[in-house]
Amino acid sequence: MSELTIRSLRMDDLDRVSEIENRIAGHPRRDFLEKRFAAAVKDPGSFITCGAMELGNLAGYAFARIQTGEFGSREAVTVLDVIGVDSGAQRNGIGKALLREIEKQSSERRVGILRTQVNWSDHPMVMFFSSAGFRLSSHQVLERDTSSLEEKPGELPQGRHRDSDDPIDLSRDRFLIRSLEEADLAEVVRIDHSLTGRDRSAYFSAKFKEMLTESGIRISLVAEEDGVLAGYIMASVDYGEFGKVDKAAVVDAIGVHSAFAGSGIGHALLSQLLLNLSTLQVEYVRTQVSPEDFDLNRFLHVCGFHQSQRLVLTKPLTH
Repeated sequence: MSELTIRSLRMDDLDRVSEIENRIAGHPRRDFLEKRFAAAVKDPGSFITCGAMELGNLAGYAFARIQTGEFGSREAVTVLDVIGVDSGAQRNGIGKALLREIEKQSSERRVGILRTQVNWSDHPMVMFFSSAGFRLSSHQVLERDTSSLEEKPGELPQGRHRDSDDPIDLSRDRFLIRSLEEADLAEVVRIDHSLTGRDRSAYFSAKFKEMLTESGIRISLVAEEDGVLAGYIMASVDYGEFGKVDKAAVVDAIGVHSAFAGSGIGHALLSQLLLNLSTLQVEYVRTQVSPEDFDLNRFLHVCGFHQSQRLVLTKPLTH
């Protein structure tokens, strides 16, 4: 292998990275990549970017995001979002060199876990991460299609019987559901604190920034009851090939204030999200859950989620 150097990515690397991505995946993701580049430049403390230079050309790249509180985690985690090596330079150790640099910078920032996801049928990537020291995480990825949730008719007033042409009172129609706004941050943090007993304002502040400025399309929602913000669902979907939205959206967080538990707000938020995603022609929605989060697991399974074919892989790091 010729001499290899690793450096941080720059905005002028965008064209080359987009070119390599197109070769690997068979379709361009320029809009997605452009937003990731811009976010990393704007907030370098939350990202690790690596470019592998071989013979003066960019031959590989990696994007990772440092998050505290991701999917309920209590510790900082480096999440590897993207890694790619030009098809003509593969099997030269470039991917491993990129991973080593991400691990090094993560350890320097006192982050103890590196995490990523991979489809179990992508055998080359599974073998790559396995040989790099990754192991299967206890976290699972759950997913479902974006078809409507099964809805039970709402109760009718006493003495009235439902006719065949009576409209079904959908859960999403019983609450005011609107798009997430920047001003909702404090209330979302309040709800999360009521559920977890922890202050995760830093995590949600970063997540709001991601949802409102980095994501291709704003799809996160909140529910109000009597003028009070009672629940939220935070999700993202990016643009893919030729400006179309990706086939899958990701739910990062969902919460209902304990005072409104059992009211159907969580069901209503998910119902509206699925309707919106279906309208956008997004086919699937997925999320990552911890096996210890029994309530969330039960809720998602009742709503039709099942285990995905995507694996969560993790690697402990040493400082």
